[in-house]
Amino acid sequence: MIRPYRQTDQQSVLNLFQSNTPEYFDFSEKVELLDYLNHKLEDYFVVEQNGVVIGSGGINYFYEEKKARLSWDIVSPQSQGKGVGTALTHYRLNLIKKLEQIQVIEVRTSQFSNGFYLQQGFRIKSIEKDYWASGFDLYLMEYYG
Repeated sequence: MIRPYRQTDQQSVLNLFQSNTPEYFDFSEKVELLDYLNHKLEDYFVVEQNGVVIGSGGINYFYEEKKARLSWDIVSPQSQGKGVGTALTHYRLNLIKKLEQIQVIEVRTSQFSNGFYLQQGFRIKSIEKDYWASGFDLYLMEYYG
C-alpha cells in the first residue's frame, strides 16, 4: 500500500537508507536525508507491507521552472526487484502528470540506480562526477515516458 509519509515514519525511512548504504548511498548523505525530511518535504510517500515500511520516495516542485523532481527514492534490499520501486515511481508520475503547470519531470540519481530509471522512461541529461560523495556521481535524468 502506498500512502503519504507521516513524521512517525522517519525512523523507518532512515532504516531503509541505512540498509542501502554504502551500495546506493554514501553514509554522509544521511544528514541531507534528515534535512529533507525535516525541512524540504513537499510530497513524500511510503510503501507499506504488513505494517512495515519497505519503500519511500518523494516529489518536489519547481513551479517557476514548470518542473517536478522525484526525490529520495529508497526500497529495502529484500523488496528490490519485486516491483515496489516501479509501483512507487508510477504512482508519483501519475500524480505529476495531472498537474497542467508541470512540463518536465526529472530525477537526480547516481550510476548505481540510473538503470532503474532508464527502464521507467527516463533519459540521462548530464553526469557530474563525485557529486553526491566520492565515487557517487550525479546522473540528471528527464522523463520522456
